[in-house]
Amino acid sequence: MRAFISCVLLLLFCASILAHAEPDPSWTTPIAPFRIADDLYYVGSQELASYLVVTPKGNILINANLATSPSQIRASVQKLGLRWTDVKILLNSQAHYDHMAGAAEVIRQTHAKNMVMEGDVSVVETGARTDFLSPSPNILTYTPVHVDRILHDEDTVSLGGVVLTAHKTAGHTRGCTTWTMRSHLPGEPAGTSRNIVIVGGTSFWSEYHFVATPGHAVSYPGIVQDFQHTFAVLRDLPCDVFLGAHGQYFDMLTKLGRYPQDGPRVFIGPAGYKDFVAGAQKTFEQELAKQQATAAR
Repeated sequence: MRAFISCVLLLLFCASILAHAEPDPSWTTPIAPFRIADDLYYVGSQELASYLVVTPKGNILINANLATSPSQIRASVQKLGLRWTDVKILLNSQAHYDHMAGAAEVIRQTHAKNMVMEGDVSVVETGARTDFLSPSPNILTYTPVHVDRILHDEDTVSLGGVVLTAHKTAGHTRGCTTWTMRSHLPGEPAGTSRNIVIVGGTSFWSEYHFVATPGHAVSYPGIVQDFQHTFAVLRDLPCDVFLGAHGQYFDMLTKLGRYPQDGPRVFIGPAGYKDFVAGAQKTFEQELAKQQATAAR
């Protein structure tokens, strides 16, 4: 009987892992690549965002996504008439598998230099095995990748005259990164440029512990301060064009419905950006208060 119960529990455990491992179909459904700014293109799927920054000296890819994503990203790059092997630098929004699992393959094919924010370096180099939530069915492992350059808050990445700034917006992961750049949008007056913000991530789930309780330490020391710092940083960033690591952050699919008529200007949304940040902060503060109240009982 005990053997039978153990077998059932094992099957349920495996089923749980498989349920978490099965990606949302929108994560793997391709969409046609599109231009956002003169030197910025979207090359991701319906939901997992991947961006290509094009320069005269080669290109920068932000987010390699799932282990199965590189072929989709490569096809999108080639549909733009660009060469996949011109990717010289790989950046990321965060070290979770849905943004980094494809990194090893992208680097194998392009020989791009892998640049990662401090806090996420060991996670990337161990394939998520040192993630602060590991082991967890929500933290899937992936092929470890060597980090060529460790980034720090407000470091810049430059190539061919294009400059991106890395903002450490930790909490979701210890090295979660929001990228900013300035660029001209097609159709706007020559000489004008827009502030572009690519939000790395602000979410959490039940495994995140902000307050120590019996049997549960905080997820990592300073996680609350990291989230609070992240919201302060995001509130202060000037934003004209709001983008993110997931399409749902900036309501991408809805905006794409207007793209044929309005072009890249559909992504101009400073009010939507402010609403996103305020909503994310409110969600965090409510959960923090809830955990604090539970711990005080």
